[in-house]
Order: sequence, then C-alpha cells, then structure tokens
Amino acid sequence: MFLFGSIRSAWIWLILRLYLGYTWLSAGSKKMTADAWTGSEAGAAIQGFVKGALAKAEGGKDVPSWYASFLENVVLPNAKLFSYMVAFGEVLIGVGLIVGLLTGIAAFFGGTMNASFLFAGSVSINPLLFILATWLVLAWKVAGWYGLDRWALPLLGTPWTRRRSTTKEDEVTS
Repeated sequence: MFLFGSIRSAWIWLILRLYLGYTWLSAGSKKMTADAWTGSEAGAAIQGFVKGALAKAEGGKDVPSWYASFLENVVLPNAKLFSYMVAFGEVLIGVGLIVGLLTGIAAFFGGTMNASFLFAGSVSINPLLFILATWLVLAWKVAGWYGLDRWALPLLGTPWTRRRSTTKEDEVTS
C-alpha cells in the first residue's frame, strides 16, 4: 500500500504534517500569550466557548446533549485547567507534527481536539483538520520518515524495517 506503507510517499505526509503542525502551533501560540487562556484571566476563553456551546445545545442545534452535559459538568467547573490543556496541547501537537516526533500520536490528539470542537458546534476548519489528522494516524509508519520518527521509533521499539523483497524494497513492515 503505497500511501500508508512506502517511504516513497513520505514527502506527501511531510507536506500535510507541516501544514497541520503550523496550524496547531499558530493557534496554540496565540492562546499561550492570551490572558484569557493562560494569563491572569485563564479559563475565561473556555468559559465563553462552553457557554456558547451550551446555548446551541439548549436551542437543539449542533451540540449533542451528552456532550453538553460533559461540557457543563466537567469542563466548565475546571475551565482554568482545560484552558491550559488546550493551549499547551495545541503547541505540543504542532511541534510534534512539525519535527515529525511521535507523528501518529500527535495527529491522534490533534484529531481528538478537532472532534471535541466539532461536538461543541464549532465547525470552521475542524472537519478538514480532523480528516488530515486521521490520514496521518493511518500513515504513522511513514508520516514521520522525514522527521525525528525515523530515528525515534526504532529506539522506542516500533522499528521500521525493510522487507526482504526485490520488488518492494521500500515497503515498511508492521
């Protein structure tokens, strides 16, 4: 399978990785310097976001009731903690994707955050980012080839090895 198993496709994943990484790093960096996210008013931005999602849920629009319950009972009382988690999480996802370190894990958490935003009724660019993150998760073996994963994954016990075949020399085994 060329896209998900061949290192010849790694340049495609590099382009997607850099785009997603920049998007996450940019969003997280803005939050890291904003008082409403990590400054003196940390949690205020999350509270506003959650209250908007709860208003949509009350109106029967875009937000499932079970997710509204989660936002109201878990996120809202812990808005400051979630504020830091979102800001730092976005930066870590961005850096991981840009440098190609634990690419599949970074993409998974990016996709999870996109899904959370979608459940809260915030569409914008989240569907596209979710799809791209899902593809990166599927391509984890080769998505970080032009990055630190090329060396980190073998050290962590998930080695890339070449098949002993003359026709598929660049295929990555599982």
